[in-house]
Amino acid sequence: MSAPKPPGWAQTLLRWLHPANTLEEVEGDLDELYEYWYRRGGRSQAVMRYILNVISVLPPFVKRRASQTKYDQTFFLNPDMLSNYFKIAWRNMLRQKAYSALNIAGLSIGMACSILILLWVRNELSYDRFHANADQLFRMTCNAGDFKAAVSPAGMAAGLQSQMPQIEASVRLSKPVTSLFEAGEKKFQEKRVVFADSNFLRVFSFPLLKGDVRTALSNPGALLITEEIAKKYYGDQDPIGKVIRRDNHENFTIAGVLANTPSNSHLQFDFVMPMSYLARFDNDLKTSTWGNFNFYTYFQLNKNVNTSAAGLQAMAAQIYKLYKAHGNEMKVDFQLQPLTAIHLHSDLQIDLPGHGNMQYVNIFFVVAIFILVVACINFMNLATARSERRAKEVGLRKVVGAGRYQLIVQFLGESLIFSFLSLLIALVIVYMLLPVFQMLTEKELAIQLLDGRLLLSLVGIAILTGLVSGSYPALFLSGFAPVKVLKGKMRVAGANLLFRNGLVITQFVVAIILLIGTAVVYKQLNFIKNRNLGFDKSNLLYLSMSGELWDKKQALKTALGENPLTENFSIISQLPTAITSGTVDLEWEGQVARNEIVVPSLDVDENFVKVFKTKLLAGRGFSRDFSGDTANYVINERAMQIMGMNAGNAVGKSISFSESKGTIIGVVKDFNFKSLQHAVEPLILRLNRWGGVVIVRTRGGANEATIGKLGEISRQLNPAYPFTYGFLDKDLDNLYRSEQQMGNIFNLFAGLAIFISCLGLYGLSAFMAEQRKKEIGVRKVLGATVSGVVALLSQGFLKLILIAILLATPIAWYAMDRWLADFAYQTTIDWWVFVLAGLIAATIALVTVSFQSIRAALMNPVKSLQGD
Repeated sequence: MSAPKPPGWAQTLLRWLHPANTLEEVEGDLDELYEYWYRRGGRSQAVMRYILNVISVLPPFVKRRASQTKYDQTFFLNPDMLSNYFKIAWRNMLRQKAYSALNIAGLSIGMACSILILLWVRNELSYDRFHANADQLFRMTCNAGDFKAAVSPAGMAAGLQSQMPQIEASVRLSKPVTSLFEAGEKKFQEKRVVFADSNFLRVFSFPLLKGDVRTALSNPGALLITEEIAKKYYGDQDPIGKVIRRDNHENFTIAGVLANTPSNSHLQFDFVMPMSYLARFDNDLKTSTWGNFNFYTYFQLNKNVNTSAAGLQAMAAQIYKLYKAHGNEMKVDFQLQPLTAIHLHSDLQIDLPGHGNMQYVNIFFVVAIFILVVACINFMNLATARSERRAKEVGLRKVVGAGRYQLIVQFLGESLIFSFLSLLIALVIVYMLLPVFQMLTEKELAIQLLDGRLLLSLVGIAILTGLVSGSYPALFLSGFAPVKVLKGKMRVAGANLLFRNGLVITQFVVAIILLIGTAVVYKQLNFIKNRNLGFDKSNLLYLSMSGELWDKKQALKTALGENPLTENFSIISQLPTAITSGTVDLEWEGQVARNEIVVPSLDVDENFVKVFKTKLLAGRGFSRDFSGDTANYVINERAMQIMGMNAGNAVGKSISFSESKGTIIGVVKDFNFKSLQHAVEPLILRLNRWGGVVIVRTRGGANEATIGKLGEISRQLNPAYPFTYGFLDKDLDNLYRSEQQMGNIFNLFAGLAIFISCLGLYGLSAFMAEQRKKEIGVRKVLGATVSGVVALLSQGFLKLILIAILLATPIAWYAMDRWLADFAYQTTIDWWVFVLAGLIAATIALVTVSFQSIRAALMNPVKSLQGD
């Protein structure tokens, strides 16, 4: 039996509301709709009730002018419409609390992670940009073969400025030194003391809070201190003009107080002393040498100078010509390094500490994007998975006049509401986690919502997140055919299964890559920690010979030798981790070409081989039994190879090092005295005649007792100086501080990425269990076990995780292989790393899915089969 025509009033009503342009289209849709209801057993009253129900939920702004023949999309973009969309979104969130909580939790955590990383990235990129002339400031660096250094000769700053009109100003800084300062009863050893030229504050924009910028560093007997130091020594008193004593024998007047050094400055100092004072004692400054590389040199270029890569290269070539014109034969490549690039682009030796790494900035910027993408994928997954629940709503809206454009706006608006609500929660999370993150990164990070750029960035993140996460659901849901949906002919739950699975795979690819990255970073750090450096680094305690210890070397040796705790000691010129001296001035028998390789040196005493437990390959070490050892040398394997010798013929050969002739008496096995990011360099060992650092090898378990005895000796011989000590293995670990931080951050965000992914899995598994509850009920009635049902519901997700592991493995291998390439000595990327990361991800995912699966499997099958 065919259905009768719909009532006339129904035709008139839907013609008024429907967006179609022709009456035929209206009547065709209405006929289909009426026939559907009629075959369901309804009559005209059923159609009337249906349409009246539709009208009752329509917003008041849905009206249509009778004379309107074209659909006006802007009609729906008004305050009433926006208010209605907001109400609908809010009601949906309240109605589906669990779904909303999962979405908001995922987006909030993802945004919080991204904001924290972006705060760190922003801080790294901000270094040295606060200087007024930052774009005109450059540091001169040099390459001598494979030796790349941040230092330059003392005489080149003024010499180049006088001969190169491109240079407006030049300023030199010394390496940081440690000094003892005393004011009244307060006495401290300070490590951040630098010497600078008098125009230091005119070139750099470090604020001088008290004092005169023009004369602050012109007096050799005056110095500058920071605000923190002023408070440390003088409290609330005005320190200007007060006298502060240095190293127990020199008095200086405080000429100015600087603002505390910004944390995003590559130059970090507490005291700035005039270079004119250092010039009284330093031979490089006295002679204005162009040969010894010991100072940091900065140039301020004129504004009209071409500072492109080609322009700077041309200036560097000009610098080398002037360098050669001063009688220097060594081949040196000079570079002009932009001030703003120093922090992130300085893989240089003899550099200031605390630099970052541009590679890590790029890595974590990508991680921030990935984590945000993972959170957006959660939203897409859950929205599309639950699309069947909103399919009829979409169908009804289309029947009564809504076009696809309005539906897209509605669903995007809902996702933006989720996004901005998540942003507010994310900011709370950031404020809570910021102290922990600061401790992890060792950075002074802050989030200032009154900062216009930061606020725009946060709003931009929220809008981008809302649009990305809501784009696919909006396009997908708005594309439903209303008649098919209302007739029940559309299986929307399975239509987007492939897309949902792809999103789940993408989530876990990101999480597994982060897990593998964490494992490889820790494996490399462990490799570095346990690698045989060529000497035994454990239990090596050191004490710097400051103050009166320089003049009491023999008394110090006697005191150390008399106590069993300290008798195993050696005195060397400097710590192996801080070797800064080197020269190309090396000549040997049979040499055919001038040496161009920078060769470092270390002055050691007769106990060096025994205390450091290094291995002699040939000859002997220094000995008190040979008075002529003051003119002899011990070399390492690398130096032997450079000179074309071998262990069989090196001993007894004559060499000249720094214009001092002598004989090779021994060859020591190579040992790493610098970061493992650098290959072993040639090294010349000379007999120490001056002092430097006392190294004591402590007995196992006797560190505290040895420290106590060493402190007692120090206080007896050097009472005016505080006792300070360190462990060499801790200094070696600090060489890899940035790698350790990278590992910690990777660990944190890998865990959070997994957690966010599992939130999505939890929601999806709950939805799938709900969709299949009747099937589960039937299976249980037919005898299925709980474990069988759990396996049924879990196996699909497990397949997705396995695919994710297969996709993540080559990507992670490539990325970590590139990272390891920065190390001269590197661990292997073993197969078990990928297996372990995959197992962790799969286990966590299965535990998440199993929770819902077990819950569904334990449900009473009678209830499952009773209805929706």
